[in-house]
Amino acid sequence: MTQTTAASLALLLAAGCAHRQGAGQPLHPGPLPREAGEREDHPPTSTATSTSRSSPLSPAGGEGRGEGEGAPPAPAGLAASALPITFAAVGDVMLGSSFPDETGGLLPPDDGARLLDEVAPILRAADVAFGNLEGPLVDSGTSEKCARSRPGRCYAFRVPARYGRHLAAAGFDVLSVANNHAGDFGDAGRASTRAVLAANGIRWAGAPGEVARLEVRGARVALVAFSTSGGTNDVRDLPEAARIVTAAAADADLVVVSFHGGAEGADRQHVPPGREEFLGEDRGDLRAFARTVVDAGADLVLGHGPHVVRGMEVYRGRLVAYSLGNFATYGGMNLSGPNGLSLVLEARLARDGTFLGGRIHPARQERPGGPRLDPAGAVIPVVRRLSEEDFGPSAPSVADDGALAPPLAPVAATTR
Repeated sequence: MTQTTAASLALLLAAGCAHRQGAGQPLHPGPLPREAGEREDHPPTSTATSTSRSSPLSPAGGEGRGEGEGAPPAPAGLAASALPITFAAVGDVMLGSSFPDETGGLLPPDDGARLLDEVAPILRAADVAFGNLEGPLVDSGTSEKCARSRPGRCYAFRVPARYGRHLAAAGFDVLSVANNHAGDFGDAGRASTRAVLAANGIRWAGAPGEVARLEVRGARVALVAFSTSGGTNDVRDLPEAARIVTAAAADADLVVVSFHGGAEGADRQHVPPGREEFLGEDRGDLRAFARTVVDAGADLVLGHGPHVVRGMEVYRGRLVAYSLGNFATYGGMNLSGPNGLSLVLEARLARDGTFLGGRIHPARQERPGGPRLDPAGAVIPVVRRLSEEDFGPSAPSVADDGALAPPLAPVAATTR
């Protein structure tokens, strides 16, 4: 290693440490304007402008949150544009449903205004905050999904459109709309969801051709999303997934891939080799998918769908989180046992996409739902154990306080 390379590495590591030194700094209240999600064949005609805000995770915010007034200076000798990019990622988000109970019995107190209060500071502090939007934002309609189901045996969510402002206020920048509930209320629900997100300055991705694009201190970030459901990019079509990611990477410095896949339930926390099935449906070969998209140019892979947390691995220097579990699922989901364990994943990436480190911010849900920070950190040893059992030496290091670090040496991924 040359002296120049060693000095650069030392500065980069110092910047990573600076993320934690900022913990507890005050945050500017309220949502910031952002670009809406975009289709590649219909680029937006205007670009939203954002202001800066202080961050307990990073000493310099993102573009759009970035190096403007109020941003602390970068460490000596390291430009703000060279600092790592910090992501905060969570799993399923469904803030309450007005269906089938039209009286509001499945909606949270205070109309959801305080449901995300405990976790919002972590989301707001990141350069990019991501979640999986598990249900359409729409105020009317009936679900064909439930037409042939017995009462109480169909899970269809209709999240009030006004709850879009809660997502923005909590700090979400980009959401996946590729999952098995995005189409619960058909095309009208899909269209309403996109309109609500756009009105609240939140980007999205999920349908074929949709790429969410952000800019953070000059770094171009793209996100594409996959699932096993109709109207979305298919997690099972590996050649097409590789093509989509390669195309997104052509105009981006960092590419994030979201996927909704895998079998569901408390007994499905492990990531098996090969395809997973659930209720007769092929839910994808998630190991093969993750490695395919990383090979094609993905820098961070974020999974959800099993309703429980799963392990993580570092493949070719890129972090793969196979399931982030339930995060904010009010009134409509099983939250007992492992289903109630949750987290906010903080991941710091170098400008070339290399995983530098991060943190598991432990949380949990109890019925009827809503994330609460968990001082006991119950989810941390679970993620550590699952990662080590499923991925061996390619598992990230998980400290007792939730700190994440890359494996000690680059290794090939293992199978159970």
